[in-house]
Amino acid sequence: MPIRSEWKLAREGWTLDTTVRLLQSTAFNPLVTLPLFLAANYTEQGAQLVAQHGTAGRAVEALLALGVLNSVSGWLDDKVMNNFKGDEWDWKKEVVVVTGGADGIGKRIVLLLAEKGIKVAVLDVQQLTYEAPPSVHYFHCDLASKPSILSASSALRTALGAPTVLINNAGCARGKTILNATEADLRLTFNVNTLAHYFLAQQFLPSMIAANHGMLVTVASLAGYITAPSMVDYCASKAAAIAFHEGLAVELVTRYRAPKVRTVLMTQGYTRTALFEGFGTASLYPETVAEEIVKAVLKGRSAQLCLPETAWGIVPKVRGWPVWAQYAFRKGLKDVMKTWNGRQVVQPSENVGEKKGIEESGVLVKE
Repeated sequence: MPIRSEWKLAREGWTLDTTVRLLQSTAFNPLVTLPLFLAANYTEQGAQLVAQHGTAGRAVEALLALGVLNSVSGWLDDKVMNNFKGDEWDWKKEVVVVTGGADGIGKRIVLLLAEKGIKVAVLDVQQLTYEAPPSVHYFHCDLASKPSILSASSALRTALGAPTVLINNAGCARGKTILNATEADLRLTFNVNTLAHYFLAQQFLPSMIAANHGMLVTVASLAGYITAPSMVDYCASKAAAIAFHEGLAVELVTRYRAPKVRTVLMTQGYTRTALFEGFGTASLYPETVAEEIVKAVLKGRSAQLCLPETAWGIVPKVRGWPVWAQYAFRKGLKDVMKTWNGRQVVQPSENVGEKKGIEESGVLVKE
């Protein structure tokens, strides 16, 4: 399952992202508009055409200016997020940890990395749902339990050495309203989606900081930017994961003096995994999300990823809208969870016993 070429149509078909990418590579690409601008201004034939078609000439100038501004902004994003410092990665020696790597998006991440012979450690309460390639190692871990995280982390270091990349990918959702959610539901959601990020970072970041080399990837969600009914706890936990990423990025530089330790944030929309089966919006394929994460990891540079890419221009900006518009937007999401029947793994640490209290959407995994 090699990484899909960027020149191929997306698995999701022709989308708004496809249109925007096409425009970025043509009309808003300075490599295309600059020659046209130079020809229009510094050749006799070009000057004649501009005199005859003044609107077209002005359009080329505007497109060139916008393209240059976009390129400069992208350059600044990359340089500032990476503290204007480069680093070298030897993927024969790096060790990548993927939480929730037994299935879903995590499974695709693991297999893409394994195809390149990269050593991968999977932390998951489920057994692998696929045959592990030679470079993949599984460690049983209940991510809702700090003692289990500590035990699995110790076993991992003993077997493989200190990890250099941590991908916090595991997640869970219960799909209940605020009044229907039990204490166990809330603790499970926040333990897996938020607190596990802290506990795993505390285990693996010190060695990365000491070497001034490493990466931590936070797989959050667009739900961290916008809250919908019947998933308030999930949205809140993902908002906390986004804040974790943002705070970690600046602490690495200002507190730990480790400017080469990279941070990557992925905020993806609804993805076609068992966790969100039946969710009522347009969807992404898990392979699409996994490929973007793996490409960012292999670049070895900090990044902020969003899928669909065009959602970046809308969803995170909602909080800057007038309050009435925000409220109307959230009310418009009232039906997205109506047909949801997603499944999740219930961690043994939740003490649910023999399927007691587990709805049909849950999967009990015994230790």
